[in-house]
Amino acid sequence: MATHMPSTFDRENEAVVFKRMLGALGVGAPSVDTVLATPRTRPGGLLAGEVRLKGGDFDAEIEHVTLGLVAKVEIEHGDGEGAGLGEFARERVSGPFTLREGEDRVIGFQIPVPWETPISEIGGQHLTGMALGVRTELAIAKAVDKGDLDMVAIEPLPSQLRILQAFPQLGFQFKSADLEAGRLYGVHQDLPFYQEIEFYPPPRHAGVLGEVELTFVATPAGLEVILEADKRAGRYSGDAVGRFRISHDDALRTDWPSELDRWLAGLTRHGGHLPHSGHEAYDDRHDPHHGHHGGAGLGMVAAAGVAGVAGGLVAGEIAEEIFEGDDEGEGGDW
Repeated sequence: MATHMPSTFDRENEAVVFKRMLGALGVGAPSVDTVLATPRTRPGGLLAGEVRLKGGDFDAEIEHVTLGLVAKVEIEHGDGEGAGLGEFARERVSGPFTLREGEDRVIGFQIPVPWETPISEIGGQHLTGMALGVRTELAIAKAVDKGDLDMVAIEPLPSQLRILQAFPQLGFQFKSADLEAGRLYGVHQDLPFYQEIEFYPPPRHAGVLGEVELTFVATPAGLEVILEADKRAGRYSGDAVGRFRISHDDALRTDWPSELDRWLAGLTRHGGHLPHSGHEAYDDRHDPHHGHHGGAGLGMVAAAGVAGVAGGLVAGEIAEEIFEGDDEGEGGDW
C-alpha cells in the first residue's frame, strides 16, 4: 500500500489552522497601542490621538475598534464600600476590516469628553483619589479581544477653577477627591456618578466644621455647584448643604472668597436656619426648596441626598490593578 506523503500545501494549510487556533487563545494575535495627542483636556472638550495596530501571525477580521472613558468609582453595598471601574462614555472609531498578517495600521480619532467628566488635575498636580483613563477595545472575530488603557488628565473649566481657587485662599486644605456612584437629589445628571472634592476647614472654623465637600455638575451653559459641610458644634449639628446654579461667565466675575466666607459665617451664626441633609434617599413627595438660579448668591436647599446605584459599574479587583498606588499621601494644596 502506498504511503501518502503530506504535500507542501497540506503543511501550510495545517500551519494556518494551527495559528488560528492559537489566535483564538490570544497567541500571535494583533496588538494595539493607543497614543494620546491630548493627554490633558477639559470637560466638554475633545480627546484626540491614534490607535496603532500591529498585525499578528495571521490575518484577523476586526469587528470594530472602540474607545471608552473609564473612571474609578466608589460603590456602596450591603457590607461596606468598594471600588469599581465605570465606563461613562463610549465611541466607536472604526467598523469592520481585515488586518493582514504583520500589517501596521493607524486609526486617528477625536472623541467628545462629557461636560460632567470629573476633574483629576489642577495646575499640573494630580488630585489624590482620582483615576481616569481611556480604554481601547479591539474586537477580533473568533479570537480573544485585545485592549489598551491609557491614563488621561481632566483639568477644570475656567469657571470651576475660579471656585476651586477660593478654597486655599480662605485657608482650606485639600484632602482628597473621589467619585460616588449615585445621583444627587434635585440635580439633572447624565452620568451615573458624581465627584466629591473634600477640604479640611481653615483653623478659625475647625471647631465648628468638619470636612467641606464640593461637587460640580457642569453643562454647556454653566455649573450646578453643591457644597456640603459637616457642622460639628452647636445645637444644630449635622450636614448643611448649599446649592446654586451659575453661568460660566458669571462664575468668572464672582468674588468667590467673599461668597464662600459668607456661607461659612452663616453656618456658624444661623445653624438652626440652615437645611440639614445626609447622604440618603428622600421621599419624592416632599418638595425641596430650590437654590438660587442665576447670579452668584448661595441658595440653600432642604435636601440634596443621594439615591440610586449606578448601572454598568463593576466592583472588583480590576480597578485596584489598573489604578494601583493612586491613594498615597492625602492632604496638601491639591
